[in-house]
Amino acid sequence: MSSRPFIVAATLLALAGGASAEDFISGVYLQSEELCEQARKETIQPVIEAGNVLLTARGIEGIEFNCEFIEVKKATRAPAWLVHAICQEPGYVYPDVLSVTQLSETQVDVVSVNGAGDEGMPTNTASYQLCQGVAVP
Repeated sequence: MSSRPFIVAATLLALAGGASAEDFISGVYLQSEELCEQARKETIQPVIEAGNVLLTARGIEGIEFNCEFIEVKKATRAPAWLVHAICQEPGYVYPDVLSVTQLSETQVDVVSVNGAGDEGMPTNTASYQLCQGVAVP
């Protein structure tokens, strides 16, 4: 009996291990419930123009800063994902690796390896609150 079907099946399962759109976060996340309330009352634009950033399944976005999520992989033993991103700010484009951890149904933590321990480097580390009723821009 050939082991080829087993190898093919194992390979397909390994490839399927990456997060699909259903596995990853959905909706709009901001860094506090107060910012979510402001976005519900007004729109997301004034919140972003005030220097805040938003988190969606596409990435982290602000006025002069963004990180586009390129690859997302779900952890098998934790409610978390490993994310490869390309980040941009005026004059800089750089890669980043982030973890996104689901703390509750409405809260996630994002931790970046970029800038860890370097005070001069921007960091993408923050807690985010799900903003119910705020549409993805």
